[in-house]
Amino acid sequence: MPKATLLDKIERREAVISVIGLGYVGLPLAVEFAKEGYCVIGIDVDAEKVRLLNAGISYIPDIPTEDVAGLVHKGLLKATTDYSVLKDVDAISICVPTPLRKTKDPDVSYIIAAAEQIARYSHPGLLIVLESTTYPGTTDELIIPRLVSNGFKVGEDVFICFSPERIDPGNKTYGVRNTPKIMGGSTPACLEVAMALYSKAIDRVVPVSSTRAAEMVKLLENTFRSVNIGLVNEMAVMCAKLGVSVWEVIEAASTKPFGFMTFYPGPGLGGHCIPIDPLYLSWKLKTLNYNARFIELASEVNSQMPLYVVSKVMDALNEVRKPVNGSRILVLGAAYKRDINDLRESPALDVIRLLQERGAEVSYHDPYVPDLRHEGVDMQSIELTAEVLRTADCVVIVTDHTTYDWGWIAREAPIIVDTRNALKGVSAPKARVVLL
Repeated sequence: MPKATLLDKIERREAVISVIGLGYVGLPLAVEFAKEGYCVIGIDVDAEKVRLLNAGISYIPDIPTEDVAGLVHKGLLKATTDYSVLKDVDAISICVPTPLRKTKDPDVSYIIAAAEQIARYSHPGLLIVLESTTYPGTTDELIIPRLVSNGFKVGEDVFICFSPERIDPGNKTYGVRNTPKIMGGSTPACLEVAMALYSKAIDRVVPVSSTRAAEMVKLLENTFRSVNIGLVNEMAVMCAKLGVSVWEVIEAASTKPFGFMTFYPGPGLGGHCIPIDPLYLSWKLKTLNYNARFIELASEVNSQMPLYVVSKVMDALNEVRKPVNGSRILVLGAAYKRDINDLRESPALDVIRLLQERGAEVSYHDPYVPDLRHEGVDMQSIELTAEVLRTADCVVIVTDHTTYDWGWIAREAPIIVDTRNALKGVSAPKARVVLL
């Protein structure tokens, strides 16, 4: 029986695991399985990632190089670009990107490509778990048809599940092991096998009734965040029009011990999840003739925040009789959130582009991002000196990295547009500070 054999291999730590996609999601998962004594073979189309991993070098800040080096040395972790290794593995976790197209419909080409390679090398006794965030129905519609075309029966020959990734880059408290993992199986047997494997590397695996339910869990999580961030971003705009500090309002509201959860405004949404995942759900519902109004409205509000930041910069410059055209603007922070190097969907990219379109001379500094190359933006992080701060017509705080000396920045810069309330409690006797 394929199930009994696979369960026995999992229990004996003899199962060979492949993780397809070795980015922010795949590499941490691969490392956790390898730490548990499983042989893990990572697959990625990026030959440079494969080279670094096989050399024992981590390219993900949250994963220490010493961890990777130790696992590679023990023979528990290796990487390749060759999908043919799948013919000898027992379990596969798919952790490939799921971006949006320009038209805001899902780009599932990476999932399809992975599924077709798996089908090519599939065999009885194989567990496949899709972790890439996508719309409800993806596992049923894209993964299963490609496996059953080989004549396999799901739940008997092969075992298929969906388990949404919950990676939070830069989070020092919660990682793969101690973040509860949702698991939905195509059949009860599929769920049983996946629970057996993942519970070896993750403290708590939470079963749900189906792959569609598991797919929906992730979309609810990130839609919840997107909608509430959209609400507080609109609150920031309304407070500004009313002459009230949104930061003061939030701080006061957060003293309520029930019925309120604190969210903060910012220059826009970043990262691979919150700006994108809800739109997967919205797209799916459109195919069912339903308009996901909260999702669409939140996306509209959040996507306008970089433009709102630029308007704040223009207003601040107008106060000192300077046009944005020709002004020297220094952007502090390019990553989408503090203390990481992740540029995916970062609002800084839009802020920089919008300022350049208006004729500003834009430079940036980010201790984690040495260069920017994205849709016409090609820049390098400059050295942050007192002279750079003094000669900037306006400094825009986009990402509040903890490495920044905010007191020093406030003493040197003439005008600061602070989109993160980074200067809270900082004395700035010379600078004109404009909050979001």
